[in-house]
Amino acid sequence: MNKNVTRVFLALSLGLAATAFAEPDKRGCTDPALFPVRMPDYYISDCKSADFEAYDFYAPKGKKVRQEGKFTFVQYSISKGRTEPAAVAILRNYENALTKIGGTVAGTLPNNWVNGSVVLDGREVWAQAERGNGRIWIRIVEKGAMKQHVVADAAAMSNDLRATGHVAVYGIYFDTGKAAVKPESKPALDEVAKLLKGDPGLRLWVVGHTDSVGKVDDNMRLAQARAEAVSAELVNAHGIAAARLKGYGAGPLAPVAGNDDEAGRAKNRRVELVKQP
Repeated sequence: MNKNVTRVFLALSLGLAATAFAEPDKRGCTDPALFPVRMPDYYISDCKSADFEAYDFYAPKGKKVRQEGKFTFVQYSISKGRTEPAAVAILRNYENALTKIGGTVAGTLPNNWVNGSVVLDGREVWAQAERGNGRIWIRIVEKGAMKQHVVADAAAMSNDLRATGHVAVYGIYFDTGKAAVKPESKPALDEVAKLLKGDPGLRLWVVGHTDSVGKVDDNMRLAQARAEAVSAELVNAHGIAAARLKGYGAGPLAPVAGNDDEAGRAKNRRVELVKQP
């Protein structure tokens, strides 16, 4: 996003005067670009950022909405001896800041949290402000696909199939909870097609895998739909005979890593090719 434009708009939107803070911010932490002006009398007590992370934003009725992309977390704490503003004042400030730049409020729980999204420079950004016990927590996800640094080529896939009978293919992307293959999957699919064209007798089971977030039955159906979507893409866009491919869904039943953090979940969300006898 254009950080300079965002800072100007949101500084005006929040309408908060610069404050001389009684306590110093945690070293290395700064106000997020989306909300560059903080509530008076608060200092930054913690922060975190990641180039790619997932976060489950609150939604009405206890539900959550997962978003993935560049993640920013900032924790503010009220300075000693200062009076914490009313909850409605805190949340209304962030709500107004978001809506005044064209954002939309997605949900709110009075006295606790508010969140929503805005499109800046063509990219969707989700933000959530939460408060309690003298603290304010800001979480922001600038949506985007994880940068895939390693995509196996056709030769490497062939070697793995000969050695173990299966190979995991990373670099095939789907939106959360959906089965449509995203355009940025093309480099990986090109290599799978190259593998199949280089060995006309090769027949593959295309197996969809998910992480363990959500219900097992839902993940099984999603994994099946994704496997079938990959097979269809290879047939329709690359000219592979449909009889050479068969899609199956393993869902969360065969993890290759733990599901306790996003790094492990990302490894479990994969497509595997299994050599048919």
